[in-house]
Amino acid sequence: MSQALDIIKDPTLTYHQEVLALARLGESTDDSLRYSDEYYEAKAKGILCDLNEGVMPYRPRYICPDYSVLFEKGSAFLELDPPKDLMEATTALMILYTHVPSITSFPVYLGDLDRLLEPFVLKEDREFAKKVLRLFLLQIDKQLTDSFVHADIGPKDTITGRILLELTEEMQLAVPNLTLKYDPELTSDDFAIACINCMLKTAKPSFCNHGMFVKEWGEDYAIASCYNGLKQAGGGYTLPRLRLYECSLEAKDVDDFLNNILPKYVDLQIEYMDKRVKFIVEESSFFKTNFLVTEGFIKQENFTGMFGMVGLAECVNHLLGIDDTKKGFGLNKEATELGITIMNRLEELVSMHDAPYCEAFGHKYRLHAQVGIDSDGMENSPGTRIPIGSEPTMLEQLQVNEQFHPYFPTGTGDIFKFEETYLKTPEAILPIIKGSLARGLR
Repeated sequence: MSQALDIIKDPTLTYHQEVLALARLGESTDDSLRYSDEYYEAKAKGILCDLNEGVMPYRPRYICPDYSVLFEKGSAFLELDPPKDLMEATTALMILYTHVPSITSFPVYLGDLDRLLEPFVLKEDREFAKKVLRLFLLQIDKQLTDSFVHADIGPKDTITGRILLELTEEMQLAVPNLTLKYDPELTSDDFAIACINCMLKTAKPSFCNHGMFVKEWGEDYAIASCYNGLKQAGGGYTLPRLRLYECSLEAKDVDDFLNNILPKYVDLQIEYMDKRVKFIVEESSFFKTNFLVTEGFIKQENFTGMFGMVGLAECVNHLLGIDDTKKGFGLNKEATELGITIMNRLEELVSMHDAPYCEAFGHKYRLHAQVGIDSDGMENSPGTRIPIGSEPTMLEQLQVNEQFHPYFPTGTGDIFKFEETYLKTPEAILPIIKGSLARGLR
């Protein structure tokens, strides 16, 4: 009750933030879903982290509806007919968004907006279409007030995509986040440069390797939340994280880490994932009664568990006794090669497990390089990134990164800073993107 009172008295929270905080508190206080003593010990040590998912799940963490169902069939539950024009289309989407949950209680995926809306935009005068889309984006920013709300565009150049880029620059709104599905065979250089120009001014869209994701997931994939790769009409049940640096502190040497410590904590994280997935599917009502399931917007078999990790760089440097990060992982051949060895071992251990209710994924969980949270401190760099402040030149950094991105079909990403000169020559960034993705950057 004291925690509930703290929430109610907090002057920094809006009413809706209080409601969500109270719901999260309720989700976190039930203890009927129990794990082994070893799991709780590992969590107390900071080796395992559940990303504050709550102990009593009642929906998957990430949900990625197939929004084309709305345009083809409407929704009986929401009493919506298939939209006939752009106004109806954006209104129907906005209504549906408010009924799509996630770990944040806001939708983490808004669909491939250009593909969904292009047929309606083409029927309208461009200025009118831009006005409607402006109001649509304004509604999203003011109603879906969460930074993980995400939309995709591309890979093909569209009028809708162009208008969304223009509005992103003009409106400078925080939400939604945006990703371009980029493929040099399908994405014109002119459209890619327009995206780069927008990115330099707004930090979006991000660029994702369309060809890589299609090979792994098929054409119907979603980039959700920040850089999470998932199946449309599916999503991610759960995303816990293994802090590799904390794992390394328990190892006597590299062999002990690979053969004893890492397998132990992988098993404990999988224990958590299995129990959580089974509870969501078997015990909670979500997959039994939610209209997103009954009307075909999502399918249970298209979900998987996301096995997250952070702190590879610090793990490697500790195991090799390297104190100076500028002489460690990403800048030291031995350290980088050990990182690859650890990732191969981690991938092997996770793939050995038959995961429940992951039918579309061969009953396997998929690795995820998690971006990190504030409580990680400086001891755990995001995913497999080189520690901040120790990065080599961009070309060298890209050559390191490309070795690690293929391990993570449910998402990994890197951030690069470009000086202001590039605002005058955005076309100079395109060869960097093309080359990086061609060599395996996700």
